[in-house]
Amino acid sequence: MPMQDIQPINGNIQDTLVEAAKTPWIQTTPLSFTKVLYTGAETGTWAVLYRWLKGYVAPQHKHLSASHTFILKGKLKVRDGVLNAGDYVYEPNGVLHGATEALEDTEYLFICNGPILFYDDEHFTVYKSWEEIEKLRRSAASQAKAAE
Repeated sequence: MPMQDIQPINGNIQDTLVEAAKTPWIQTTPLSFTKVLYTGAETGTWAVLYRWLKGYVAPQHKHLSASHTFILKGKLKVRDGVLNAGDYVYEPNGVLHGATEALEDTEYLFICNGPILFYDDEHFTVYKSWEEIEKLRRSAASQAKAAE
């Protein structure tokens, strides 16, 4: 019986390992921080840890792709409910969200399969995708290197 050939055609593929404890937090506002875990140019997927201090409010937004959220610690007020440590949320493509508020210091894992569009009552305000997350990571790395 012939042996199965399961070798990948693309020999350059490999796992991505991130030592999150060694990855720096990037301050994005006075009350919010991001730790970039992964950006995927080939799929548009990105994964981050968010740390929001009590009182931080993320503006209303629309998911232009699906996402997964897992609360590690703290509490987030979302729509009509509260997410607590250990809670998981799947958000499908097309979902509209009002503002999301950190009710206490909160950390959560966020994995997004594409972009998110933030808006106010009159305009689109921020477009966030893997590219913006990668630019954030690169900018923080450059600043850290320059400070050495």
